[in-house]
Amino acid sequence: MQLTGLHVYPVKSMYRLSPDTAAVHPWGLAGDRRWMLADPTGRFVSQRENAALGQIRPGLLPDGSLSLTAPDGSRIEVPAPTVTAGDPLADVEVWGTRFRAAEAAKEAHEWIADHLGDYRLVHLDDPRARPVDPEFGEPGDTVSMADGFPLLLTTTASLDRLNELIAAEHPEDHETLPMERFRPNAVVGCSLPWAEDGWRRIRIGALTFKVVKPCGRCVITTTDQETGERRGKEPLRTLARHHRLLRKAAFGQNLIPERPAGVEGDVLGTLRLGDDVEVLEDGAHWPADGR
Repeated sequence: MQLTGLHVYPVKSMYRLSPDTAAVHPWGLAGDRRWMLADPTGRFVSQRENAALGQIRPGLLPDGSLSLTAPDGSRIEVPAPTVTAGDPLADVEVWGTRFRAAEAAKEAHEWIADHLGDYRLVHLDDPRARPVDPEFGEPGDTVSMADGFPLLLTTTASLDRLNELIAAEHPEDHETLPMERFRPNAVVGCSLPWAEDGWRRIRIGALTFKVVKPCGRCVITTTDQETGERRGKEPLRTLARHHRLLRKAAFGQNLIPERPAGVEGDVLGTLRLGDDVEVLEDGAHWPADGR
């Protein structure tokens, strides 16, 4: 098996970057979801509520700034906020976990308001501020502003099987779903559908990862990531019928990176397209009706 796809999402729920290499931090790929939009209550905003988020193209500039480009060509560059002791931070929330993040400059909020709505753009200046779900992680495991875990892995064989199932359900009218609908960080080329459901620990290149939890899917998977159009009930309907794990329509597995022996600091290593993927520990597949 090999690593066939790498994706980074600089702003939660916005468009992707697809580099050939990506540094791995304990909390995720470098640059992945360190920014997000928050509503006036501080709660995160995603394509679930506003599909237009996916049409904003982000970029990461050499000086650490974020660029945002709207479909109409409007563009803004946003420096990462500089936070010093005593500076006020915004109280924000992702799936019930509250933490502090730095607000972008007023000009960024105005640009966001013009293109998306009454949201604030915030930056996670301290990526150690948000722990992963303690039921699935260990003390000290943290995540950026992703939904729950540092990386999401999917496999090509499972996508092929899902598309076969959708075609069987709708022989006269179906579309072949691209992997981008599932917004993974790492895509593994393999030949056995749903094999990842039994993985417990894997190696990608020189790095090892714990495979900790299936990914329950939501309405974002029904959204065309190129146009922002909602495309009906697939793949949720077929996943709910054929691939339910932990009581949810599931596709992909969440990963937590392990620190290599002797490695200090924030960079654990680098993933590269073409890296070999090896299953180090396998186990029983996740049950459909609970743990």
